[in-house]
Amino acid sequence: MAKKFQFGLALRTQYPMEADITQKFEDLLEVVRLSDELGYDSLTKTSHYSTAPYQAFQQFPILARLSAEAPNMRLNAGIILLSLQKPLDIAEQLATIDVMCGGKLIVGAALGYREVELKAFGTNRSERARRFEENLIAIKRLWTEEVVDMCGSHFELDGATCLPKPLQNPYPPIWIGANADPAIERAARMGDCWYINPHSEISTIVRQMEIYKKALDAAGKPFPAGVRVASIAHLPLRSWDWMLADGRLLWRARYPDVPEFGRQQQPQGWVEVSRFTNRPSPPGSGVPSSFLDPTRNHSVM
Repeated sequence: MAKKFQFGLALRTQYPMEADITQKFEDLLEVVRLSDELGYDSLTKTSHYSTAPYQAFQQFPILARLSAEAPNMRLNAGIILLSLQKPLDIAEQLATIDVMCGGKLIVGAALGYREVELKAFGTNRSERARRFEENLIAIKRLWTEEVVDMCGSHFELDGATCLPKPLQNPYPPIWIGANADPAIERAARMGDCWYINPHSEISTIVRQMEIYKKALDAAGKPFPAGVRVASIAHLPLRSWDWMLADGRLLWRARYPDVPEFGRQQQPQGWVEVSRFTNRPSPPGSGVPSSFLDPTRNHSVM
């Protein structure tokens, strides 16, 4: 039987400082409503703090709000910078969102890497892995136990409870983002899926997939039904170019240099949108709405 691909939207919701943020929020709602109508499977919201030179909506409140606009889509918190957080707060917020979306939440988690974020939350790079593992253990316990007693390096749970519990039993699937080899082993040991980053070379991913499989075997866990590959779409798509060439509609992603986010310019090739409908685009998106249709044929040149 052929494997089914699932298609989702990843929303960074980062906008220039001069943008009308109220209008951008309305545009975002329209894009999500259309995506739900067109049959997309999931909606991912990324996460960063201190986002200058951009304005950015925060992850949890946006996911909670968008659940009302996308009743048929899974919600993916991808990715929570878990090493920055405290487990009781995250456990309760995510449990609430899982209830709000009808038990369709996915929990993505990773360490975080930006110094401005680490310092703002009172931690550093050397503490990231320990805090991440302690937080994830505590969150799982809060979701599955009535009362939790646990002392971590940066928190103490003394008779703590998490109510309500998530709707999903025993808890939402946990996808762990990992780039380095030891982190991939941790993803296999502690998570339900390896959240593959979108910027590694294919040869690196092939090599690391073997590390992941061996770590799963060591943990006595089966290979997951699906392995998530992260891909980020900037919506509204101000960073995408469009042109007509020989009667073909082409687009190209442009990722600007953003030193504050540790990302550099990534050259992208032109992609042809082979067929498209006459349906109007979502307001302010700057993209033919047909490209949002997963049933259409989009071929890479």
